[in-house]
Amino acid sequence: MQGADSLEKMIVMLGKTEGNGKGAANQCAVPAKDRVDCGYPEVTPEQCNNRGCCFDSSIPGVPWCFKPLQEAECTF
Repeated sequence: MQGADSLEKMIVMLGKTEGNGKGAANQCAVPAKDRVDCGYPEVTPEQCNNRGCCFDSSIPGVPWCFKPLQEAECTF
């Protein structure tokens, strides 16, 4: 049963690292060509995050403050 306990602890830990309400890391993994601008000139990372957007200034020539990926909706 020790393996089951470890698995349960890992699942709990993963759940705690899922996002912070300001765009989870995986939601901010938007390819540069698909970024939709969410900021304004000279926006700071904090201001961008406060808008619910992602900030990444590592790629020149694309929006640095951009909308996060939306979770896919289930449609039946």
